[in-house]
Amino acid sequence: MEALQRGNIRLAATVVLVRDAPGGVEVFMVQRPGTADFPNLHVFPGGKVDANDHMPEMCTGMEDARASDLLGVSAGGLRYWVAAIRECFEECGVLLATSNDETLAIEDEASVRRFTRYRTELLDGRLSLADVCEREKLRLACRHVGYFSHWLTPDAALRRFDTRFFIAAMPPRQTALAHEWETQDSSWTTPGAALQCFREGAWQMISPTLTTLEMIAPYSDCESLLQAVAAEAHVPQLTTELNVQGMQPMR
Repeated sequence: MEALQRGNIRLAATVVLVRDAPGGVEVFMVQRPGTADFPNLHVFPGGKVDANDHMPEMCTGMEDARASDLLGVSAGGLRYWVAAIRECFEECGVLLATSNDETLAIEDEASVRRFTRYRTELLDGRLSLADVCEREKLRLACRHVGYFSHWLTPDAALRRFDTRFFIAAMPPRQTALAHEWETQDSSWTTPGAALQCFREGAWQMISPTLTTLEMIAPYSDCESLLQAVAAEAHVPQLTTELNVQGMQPMR
């Protein structure tokens, strides 16, 4: 199993939440606080892979051997899926999980209040994601999370991240809401609108985010996008320029 850190490089996972909208596919983006890693940037929810993210017994639809094969690692690949799901819940309140084999709903007042409390306790370390799963009899819906791309922060950076990007459709009976501790702004937007904000100087973004938006932009609906991701048909040719910017082979 990979070490969580090698030198100044930390393993990380990012998740792109997508939904269908009248204007086409929309993505959920957050703006990092000025004191965080990548300050003030517009990014997708994500963060470091933690030791507690090794919880294969809480996952459904993906075995560690398959996950590791998809990523090209010897073992422990499923941790990235769990990290992506955990970060998604922490940063935008969306939990990609199943209850009694059905997609988790967090929509009535009692469940919203309960899961908001879980989210806060998870962020301040009083609770683990495994605790949430046990209390609510949930399984993490890894089969609904597609492996999207692989990025490595360039050598010049002081703090570097070996990050796997994932993609998932927004659950129909949940609401995305950025947490004030983790972010300073959030929005649903089309890739084209986000790229326009960047070109106009309104948003700051880095190459992995920009390339991800460009990869999603050609698709008119989530179904065709997710089918392309499953077949790895969305991935551009890995050019020297993309590699310099940090893009890595999928495995």
